[in-house]
Amino acid sequence: MSELFDELIQIMSRLRGEQGCPWDKQQTHESLKPYLIEESHEVLEAIDLKDPRHLTEELGDLLLQVVFHAQIAKEKGDFSSDDVLKGLVEKLKNRHPHVFGGASAETAEEVLRDWEKNKMKEKDGKRDSYLDGVPPSLPALMRAQKVQKKAARAGFDWTKKEEVFAKVEEEWDEFKKAVDLKSREEIEDEVGDLFFTLVNLARFLKMDSEQLLRQSTEKFILRFQTMEKAAKKSGRLLEKMSPAEMNQLWDQVKKTL
Repeated sequence: MSELFDELIQIMSRLRGEQGCPWDKQQTHESLKPYLIEESHEVLEAIDLKDPRHLTEELGDLLLQVVFHAQIAKEKGDFSSDDVLKGLVEKLKNRHPHVFGGASAETAEEVLRDWEKNKMKEKDGKRDSYLDGVPPSLPALMRAQKVQKKAARAGFDWTKKEEVFAKVEEEWDEFKKAVDLKSREEIEDEVGDLFFTLVNLARFLKMDSEQLLRQSTEKFILRFQTMEKAAKKSGRLLEKMSPAEMNQLWDQVKKTL
């Protein structure tokens, strides 16, 4: 493993070298940002497909992005791949005192609470809040869930699901009132609160909102495309069908998918 990793570092250095690849040489941290996002999503897709060979390839592509950024930093004198590895090793040991130290943690919940406390200590006062360090660039659902999880680890959380259900109903009523008032600003505010509360409900039920919405979106795509094919098979186009006809066709598709 070490030899292969060293070879990867050498290849990256050569690609960025004087006789290297013109494209690789002109890349910066900023120019590589889209590729880091793209490769991360391709890893997620491989996981969803449950394809080990595909996942192996995509994890390699994601690792390349890490090595690429480390090489750029090394050339600027900021840090190297060794620094990245050393920092990671130290962080893992510090954040798992129940494994590498004398502390104890019997449940995953205890581990997560201690994880946040240890993160706060590591930052030497640079973080004043449990909610610091949640990237604004995260997808909205993912960021909402991350913020809620961090708040929960500080003890700010519901105690039973019925409380969250009541909150969802409260936010739904407030949304309907805003619609009745026809105030766009209030409607937008209440829709946002409703989304946030639904994410909270999913989190409380140990579910991942981002993944759930992705699954529902994929399900909708499959059903809609099946409906398109069924319409075309009958010699018709969806846009030429009435809403009632489309709903009937949709109900038929839902029974099979």
